[in-house]
Formats: sequence, structure tokens, C-alpha cells
Amino acid sequence: MCRGKRLKTEFDLAVASLPIRGRETRFPVGRVFCVGRNYAEHAKEMGADPSREAPFFFSKPAAAVWRPDGTVPYPPRTQDLHHEAELVVALHQGGASLTLAAARACVFAYGVGIDFTRRDLQAEAKKQGRPWDTAKGFDASGPVSELVALEDCGWLEKGAITLTLNGQARQQGDLSDMIWKVDEIIAELSTYYTLQPGDIIFTGTPAGVGAVDRGDAVEATIEGVGQLAFRMI
Repeated sequence: MCRGKRLKTEFDLAVASLPIRGRETRFPVGRVFCVGRNYAEHAKEMGADPSREAPFFFSKPAAAVWRPDGTVPYPPRTQDLHHEAELVVALHQGGASLTLAAARACVFAYGVGIDFTRRDLQAEAKKQGRPWDTAKGFDASGPVSELVALEDCGWLEKGAITLTLNGQARQQGDLSDMIWKVDEIIAELSTYYTLQPGDIIFTGTPAGVGAVDRGDAVEATIEGVGQLAFRMI
């Protein structure tokens, strides 16, 4: 028999949240949306047309998003785990069918995130016309740095985004290279969902995605936002 007080405590501890730079409060994570192929060079390396097609979205569970304390676990059931460094956007308000101005007003903070992909599972799912859930939505698949409030860093339209693996450059791009900009992503997403406070969005990755293995040191940096560094274990 469940006891109400104990159940409440367990659920409180299970709520995903992210730290905010310079603040004691944390950002509670609601839904997690991701944008596919939002950098032209990455679209090319994935064998897709880099023209400005309408953005497409997929999701991760909120529990996949967390701030690692120096290490990230290598997931089971894969022999081909790939890193994808991304700008993460956190929303403090939402709505449906938003204008670009209204979409901008939804942004609370930015973070540095990595969308980990079990590429072998994704390839098999694509081959058989199945969903990507096990390839994208596994435990710890969305590590994120501390968030930086918009009022502290300003609206971001450009800035280097990089990822190194064991000190070697892997991904190098600029936020200005995004096919769909942050406000455009939010506005388009709001035509599919009524966005809510607590929603976060992974905005796509530049070219250079590749395999990561146990023991590798990963460091992702976005100019004006910060850094996310850890070792795979």
C-alpha cells in the first residue's frame, strides 16, 4: 500500500532540474524537444539535403536531461555512440502558434548540451521504419551545463560552438550557421504543441559528429554560454 507522504517525497526527488548560474533556484525540466539537421554541413554529413526545409522535431524524456558531475555513463545496447554538441534553450513561458516576437519572449536561459545518439540503433530503426526512441531517449542521453539566464548573456545569434574529444577538435561551427534560428524554432514548434514553462529545446548540431567510447574526455563549449566537460565511464 502506497503512503502519500513517501510517494510525494519520491516524486519530488525524481523531478529533473538544471542549475542556473548565479542563482540558488534551479530550472525544473518539463518536456524536451530536439531539432534535427539544423546545420547545413551536418545535414550533408548525414546524407540529407541542406536546403531550408521545414524543421522536424523529436523528443527525449525529461529524465534524460541532467548536469553531470564529471562523468557520464556509457549506455548499454550500443557499439556506436555518437556525440552531438548543441545550444539548449530553456523556456519560462509558452503558448501556441506564436509570432517571432512572442517566441523570443519565451526564452529564459541557454545551456550547452550534448544529444547522445545510439547510432547503430537509429540506423536499424530507420531501415525498418520504426521510431527512434531507443536511439535518442535513453538514460543520461542529454547532459546539459548550468544554464545562463538571457538577462545575463543577451540574445544569441552568433558564437562559436565546438566539441573536443580527448583534446582533439571534433565539431566546430557557429550559432549563425543554424538554418532555423532560435525564435523561428520556437514559433514553428508552437504550431505543433502548446509550449509550457519548463520546456527545453536542443537546437541542432554542427558537422563533425562521431563516435565516443568509454574513457574518452568530452568537452563542449559555446561562446557566450559556457562549457560542458566530462569523461565517459
